[in-house]
Amino acid sequence: MKASVLTFFNNKGGVGKTSMIYHLAWMFASLQKRVVIFDLDPQSNLTAAFLDESEIESVWNHQDEGSTIYNCVNPLASVGDIAEPELKNITTNLYLLPGDIRLSDYEGVLSEAWPGSMGDSNLYRPMRILSSFWQVMQMAADQEEAEIILIDIGPNLGAINRSVLIATDYVVIPMGADLFSLQGLKNLGPTLRKWKNQWEKRLDNWKESEEASLRTSFQLPQGKMQPIGYLCQQHSVRLDRPVKAYDKWVQRIPEVYCEFVLNQDPKDNKHLKEEHCLATVKHYRSLIPMAQEHRKPIFNLTSADGAIGSHANAVQDAKQDFKQLAIEIAAEMGIGIEDE
Repeated sequence: MKASVLTFFNNKGGVGKTSMIYHLAWMFASLQKRVVIFDLDPQSNLTAAFLDESEIESVWNHQDEGSTIYNCVNPLASVGDIAEPELKNITTNLYLLPGDIRLSDYEGVLSEAWPGSMGDSNLYRPMRILSSFWQVMQMAADQEEAEIILIDIGPNLGAINRSVLIATDYVVIPMGADLFSLQGLKNLGPTLRKWKNQWEKRLDNWKESEEASLRTSFQLPQGKMQPIGYLCQQHSVRLDRPVKAYDKWVQRIPEVYCEFVLNQDPKDNKHLKEEHCLATVKHYRSLIPMAQEHRKPIFNLTSADGAIGSHANAVQDAKQDFKQLAIEIAAEMGIGIEDE
């Protein structure tokens, strides 16, 4: 059985996506779920959250085969094949394949393989390239017997993200309470459906080819891309931005999500907000820089880290919030977690 791939994606940046993945990864691990994290954003911000700069510099300078996602897939750009991933063990049940700023160079390879995957012959190479992220993900999951694969990607609709979404089973969409996030949602839904349909055609083309009958062990992702809900960042009060301005956008998200992501008529759904909003993510304010300083999730902060008084209470609140969210997301993925 293949590990489930969960991607957090919105083509509008600045919505707390990377921080959310970081904290959920730690929470899933604490709930005894083995997790592999892939940083597929060339900016590598998620890698920087887990590893200090000296460790990242060492990984990037040595460029060992399989040490980053780029080093795993880049051999396909010439005459080589996918390299086995070398994972970083962050803590019990939690593993990371570091990102790489050079991953952007792989965009062209993916773009060239896309039209070739609908040809009449020589389909193995383009299909191998297009599914290369998924192949590495499943190699990593097999290595560590992981049940969940968490993916971070950049805020764009390019060839890298298309191949990541092809590899994705479930999608969570982080949102901000603003016009730009709402517009991103309108772009994202139709794009996911288009990519899913295009990949299904490629899978059918592959299955009908002679090569498929000769390579029976070659497996491909199904490209489910199933949206399981959205997360909305809680607004902070600013003098130049009244609360009503935020509320206006928050109230519009359910309808837009229903119409553009689920491709349903909002008028037919009377419980939009309750049904598809997974959580409203709190800011946690001063806990964030404190957690970043000590390189740990906010719910693992202790009095020795400076989490005392009201901060200590906020740490416990954060632990319950993320635990509840992890359990809910896992349930949407068909993965059971015992709530002690």
